[in-house]
Amino acid sequence: MNLAAEPGAARRTIPDGVKESRWTTADGASVRRIDWPAPVSAAKGSILFLPGRGDFYEKYLETLDHWAAQGWQVTASDWRGQAGSGRLGTDAVTGHIDDFATWTGDLAHLWHSWKAETPPPHVLAGHSMGGHLVLRATAEGMVDPDGLILSAPMLGFTSSILPEAVMHLAAKAMKALGDPRRPAWKWSEKPGAVPAAREHLLTHDGDRYADELWWRNQRPELVMGPGSWGWVERGYASMRFLGSPGVLERVAMPVLMLGSDNDKLVAWRAIAEAATRLPDCELLHFGIEAHHEVLREADPVRDRALAACDAFLARIAAG
Repeated sequence: MNLAAEPGAARRTIPDGVKESRWTTADGASVRRIDWPAPVSAAKGSILFLPGRGDFYEKYLETLDHWAAQGWQVTASDWRGQAGSGRLGTDAVTGHIDDFATWTGDLAHLWHSWKAETPPPHVLAGHSMGGHLVLRATAEGMVDPDGLILSAPMLGFTSSILPEAVMHLAAKAMKALGDPRRPAWKWSEKPGAVPAAREHLLTHDGDRYADELWWRNQRPELVMGPGSWGWVERGYASMRFLGSPGVLERVAMPVLMLGSDNDKLVAWRAIAEAATRLPDCELLHFGIEAHHEVLREADPVRDRALAACDAFLARIAAG
């Protein structure tokens, strides 16, 4: 079943033949994954996709199915502690992590088994926090993809009104004032409920935004609210590490980055700067027409983003 043939309703359906399962981290945590089987003819290669903070792979069924229809074997995974893979905080909705290195270690563990069982070339893709972690794991040599697709990678926060080092010190102080697992911001009176203005941070496409709310209703375990103060502080630490001299320069394989200077969540300036430091990077720049979730935007934006992805993937497949 090709989701592209039935837009809308099909975005709320796991396609026939697609398998949801779980994998186990090195320390025994259980994490969800979803796999599109290899095409009947020989696959062009394989793509592993990782979503953002508070995200879940159900939001990206449309894009994952698009890549599968182009001839790629596709896998997506949760991060431990979010979506349908449990929580690490003190409640059912706050997103917490002890350190981003826990997540890059999990990715490396999945990568090595996934790479061995899927056809080459192997591409890593990630959105927002997922893009950050994919890029960091690559820069640290924990994974060795043939190419990277990064959608609005979390390389800086738009809320950082002061220099990043100062904001990091402030986050450290807040983290130390209480339980680091406590939420860093308030969303609503009802835990996990989405604020009214949230749609306007993510996408111009009301129907695609409604898909996310539909999945949250159908699968309540997917509901997540704010990040913890521990997540905020460790996020700053990880972003500052990636920004250190010589780190991004280690990423030698081709990279496609998608971003918008209209993004109200992650900093466009940090994305544009990173693109100049990566040795082989193509940057697709959107403006006011795009919010944070470029791959879930209105068709004119999304079609342009997917066309760039398709051209990039063809380049990787050609070697």
